[in-house]
Amino acid sequence: MAASDIRAPPHTTAPSGDHGRMRLAVEPFALRLREPLETGWGRLEERALLRVELATADGLVGIGEAAPLEPYDGVPLAAVRAALDAYACVLAAQPGLDAEDALEACRAERDLPQALAAIDLALWDLAGRRAGRSVAELISVEAARSIAVNATVGAVDRASAFGFGAAAREAEFDTVKVKVGVGDDAGRLAAVRAAAGPAMAIRIDANGAWSEEEAVAALRALGPVGLEFCEEPVHGVGALRAVRAEVDVPLAMDETAGLEVGAIGSGATDAVCLKVSRCGGISGVLRDAALARAARSTVYLASTFDGPVGLAAAVHAAAGRQARSRPTASRRSTPSRATRPGPGRFAARSASRGGPGSGWAEPQVREPTATRYSISKRA
Repeated sequence: MAASDIRAPPHTTAPSGDHGRMRLAVEPFALRLREPLETGWGRLEERALLRVELATADGLVGIGEAAPLEPYDGVPLAAVRAALDAYACVLAAQPGLDAEDALEACRAERDLPQALAAIDLALWDLAGRRAGRSVAELISVEAARSIAVNATVGAVDRASAFGFGAAAREAEFDTVKVKVGVGDDAGRLAAVRAAAGPAMAIRIDANGAWSEEEAVAALRALGPVGLEFCEEPVHGVGALRAVRAEVDVPLAMDETAGLEVGAIGSGATDAVCLKVSRCGGISGVLRDAALARAARSTVYLASTFDGPVGLAAAVHAAAGRQARSRPTASRRSTPSRATRPGPGRFAARSASRGGPGSGWAEPQVREPTATRYSISKRA
């Protein structure tokens, strides 16, 4: 399997430091997809998100992001906003907390991973600013300089799928992910393979749309097109084990990782998909990666169509562990010319040290090319 491991670091929370009295500000924003995305859980046209700024007594500001996606994870944006408002009161009332204590104080108030992720990301960002290093470098001094990403094909007809596949090949991606469980799966996969060529790795994602019997039949029928793996063909550890025993296509766990206690370390699938929002931030990603690896599952990072900060956090978490994984996001990186690492890859570098920007050099959303978001780093 092409997805590479993320190894557990010596520490799994943002480096400590007394931040004095912290002030938390929350701002809602939205990103509209250039084209709607059809998935097994529904149709996505616009991504509603929350950006947070965590200011310390000495004037530093860390940037975080909350990215719940209710049709996918069942968590309403309003619930996350309410949790963040509660966290603001907690942090303001307890000056002198270090990063770990601040995060735990918020967790004690309301244990909501999608809200805690925003705090965790801001704390990692603050640590990077204070140290003058990227978040990836805080995780490991041997951080990778770039991370490969895949294109996503969510088209519901063959012609559109062929066009996306051809565009991904032209843009020099080496991997595409195709949403299945909706529409003409076999026809779209054949179209993508024809357009992208035999060297392109194709992974599919059913978002748990199938029953066990349907998954086995579908994977046996779709396998000959040449599949890297199938993500979440069914929901549940037991169901995933049952399907895995009947098919040759490797399986990856996604939604099940957040649905069942102990699923991540169950070893039920060949790979486990981790998401910054669902894990409660970078700290949670590093913790859960260690659990998955202990069960001999490989790990890769993904986003639920997060915004710039969430995507950057996933890239830095992967780069920090030198994980040549492909965060499964419908976007490709196009860093500025001076720092561009190559086609189909995302640079992981720090912002101007001591100047504006974040510890993960927050990317900006630009006009999409082959995929739904094209990301460019601010110089």
